Amino acid sequence: MSRLSQLRALMEAQGIDLVALGPGAHLEWLLGMHPHGDERPLLLCVSKAGAAFLMPALEAESARQHTDLPFHTWTDDEGPEQAFAGVLKALEAQGAKSIALDETMRADFAALVQDAVPGAQRQFGASTVGALRMRKDADEFAALKKVALVGDAAMRKAWSEMRVGMTERDVAAIVRDSFKAQGAVPMFSIVGAAGNGAFPHHQTGETVLKSGDAVVMDIGGGLGGYPSDMTRMAVMGEQPEGYEEIHAVVEAAVQAALAVAKPGAKAHEVDDAARGVIAEAGYGAYFMHRTGHGLGVEIHEPPYITASSQEVLDEGMVFSIEPGIYLPGRFGIRLEDIVILRSDGPEILSELPRDLHVVAG
Repeated sequence: MSRLSQLRALMEAQGIDLVALGPGAHLEWLLGMHPHGDERPLLLCVSKAGAAFLMPALEAESARQHTDLPFHTWTDDEGPEQAFAGVLKALEAQGAKSIALDETMRADFAALVQDAVPGAQRQFGASTVGALRMRKDADEFAALKKVALVGDAAMRKAWSEMRVGMTERDVAAIVRDSFKAQGAVPMFSIVGAAGNGAFPHHQTGETVLKSGDAVVMDIGGGLGGYPSDMTRMAVMGEQPEGYEEIHAVVEAAVQAALAVAKPGAKAHEVDDAARGVIAEAGYGAYFMHRTGHGLGVEIHEPPYITASSQEVLDEGMVFSIEPGIYLPGRFGIRLEDIVILRSDGPEILSELPRDLHVVAG
């Protein structure tokens, strides 16, 4: 069944008359296209009767290379309102009573839809396309596994070349070049040495790596439309005081979360498991973020593994397990793996151990 057919089936089950998506991840997942997005309203609209685009005339020729769905075009002189009325008429959706709007679209795009179907009940596209995106198919599994192994190779390359005296940016450049050499697109490299590692989203900078520094390395690249995301730890020579104990606590938190992550578990139960280990060890105040996030077309997407999430985990979901302990002025330790949830539990995508890597010299 095509993804568009899956969406229509879900709309029927939920009683939704119209789904409207702007340029972005939902549209990319649904049709494999990512049209140029600017202030000109561009919308894919889906109803029980079919699907069609509201398309700026400026983008029509380019977009036509990626889809055979009907276009209702408009020019800058005309404005989009009349063309959008044509979309609704073609899709028999003028009287839509329930609509789902892409939660990431521009507010003026959403206003255009709402003004055209006044009185309709509204919800976000996360309940439709987003729900479908959470459960990956075999092709997505293969793509995510492939790019995860590319990430493994980039981390190994950085470990083999990083040295005392390099800057965080130097190490990030090794990662970036490795992704490129493997045909992937570098997406991010967080390299946080010593006290910088205590900031979970440290901005990689000119800090020089010194002997005894613990280094957080959170890296990701894109290949085939899907990203990788992993975090490992390196120490420049001798471990700083207390490092070994805290690394062991974080690893135990990962293991506890993995043990709970099974189909039918709630997301907060996975978070509770990791957080409980860290709290029991006396470091609860130093774990200040959620345990994980989903990964697919986007690096961060549902399901979110938080202390409050009631999301029931299901086979086919893909998400991170990434507890951490962050000690201000000293170092941070985060260990992150992406898992695919199978019927019997999580399958880790990376093949790189979470053990501490010691850099000699």
